Amino acid sequence: MTTLATPPETLEPLAPRNKPRARTGPGAIVKYALALLFLIIVLMPMYVLIVTSFKSGADIGVTSQWNLPDKWTFASWEKAWTALQPSFIRTFELAIPVAVISSLIGAANGFVLSRWRFPGADVVFTLILFGMFIPYQAVMIPLREVITTIGIPPGITTLVFVHCVYGIPICTLIFRNYYATTVPEELIEAARVDGAGLLRTFGRIILPISIPGFVVTVIWQFTSAWNDYLFAIFLSNTQNGPITIALNALAGAQSPDYAASMAGALITSIPTLLVYVLLGRWFIGGLMAGSVKS
Repeated sequence: MTTLATPPETLEPLAPRNKPRARTGPGAIVKYALALLFLIIVLMPMYVLIVTSFKSGADIGVTSQWNLPDKWTFASWEKAWTALQPSFIRTFELAIPVAVISSLIGAANGFVLSRWRFPGADVVFTLILFGMFIPYQAVMIPLREVITTIGIPPGITTLVFVHCVYGIPICTLIFRNYYATTVPEELIEAARVDGAGLLRTFGRIILPISIPGFVVTVIWQFTSAWNDYLFAIFLSNTQNGPITIALNALAGAQSPDYAASMAGALITSIPTLLVYVLLGRWFIGGLMAGSVKS
């Protein structure tokens, strides 16, 4: 005799799972206290930086650096912005092309090295990665001689070229891992069946799904180019260099203006801070996207 299954509407709903309770024992209190302590230690220099930038010259050296200004003033910010404005714009002309060009070259290299297994591909990949382990200090003099021989004028153009070259290894590594672990082989085979060549597959199929990798490399290269000082001091000057050179000149040597220097440091850090605030939520996800094969 056949028995009918119980209708779905008569089935009892599953009991909801109990949500894990937040730990409130002594161990959790100690962890939160240590986290708060470390946060305070990390933020202490930032506090001094911000407070000092709003002090007048009469307050600095008279009152403690921990005290709030007796009179809040924007004079130091105005002085810093006047000194840094030309180089501030030039640094955008440096960091944006570096981030875009090196990311595109890294994406192309990563796609070829992950999907086109030509003879010697592993050797080529190893040689590209070797550039990551060459310290900047070891190549400064030869690099300057090469730049002079090629005839590239010192300034932003030279720095864009150098940062793009030095950014290729890390961008290639990130994109190679990303394509090797997240892009299915069936997608590439389907493109081949449809008659798409290597370049068309890369441009029409691979690039649109490479946003996580581009977020990582763009943030990395933008901040590296924006914060660079060593290449800038060797390959540019105050008149045609990035903001780090101008910030060093603003600090002075004999009689430094600490308030203006603090304001200049804050102005210099704003673009990179905004990049991490706006794109930071995708940064870790992009890094992890190429770490585990789905």
